[in-house]
Amino acid sequence: MPIEIVEKEHISYLNIINAKEDHSHELQTKLDEAQRLGNEFKSKAVITFNTTIGPKRVDTTVWAVTEKYIQLKNNIHIPLKSLIDIDF
Repeated sequence: MPIEIVEKEHISYLNIINAKEDHSHELQTKLDEAQRLGNEFKSKAVITFNTTIGPKRVDTTVWAVTEKYIQLKNNIHIPLKSLIDIDF
């Protein structure tokens, strides 16, 4: 079953939960690259994260990566522990 794509503006309406496994360590290189692509080239990344109603994807620009969150435009945050994958 394909993972539903959501608009970044709708993320705040979702109940984001931790992924079955914490992938934040193994995704650190991709997180850094996504932030660089967003800041230097305005390129988007496809972020897959977990919610109470199943995994969701968003195609967006990563503005910042902190110790616990990915920050998107409009002060939207996705917890690193909810991440399933990042693609470019």
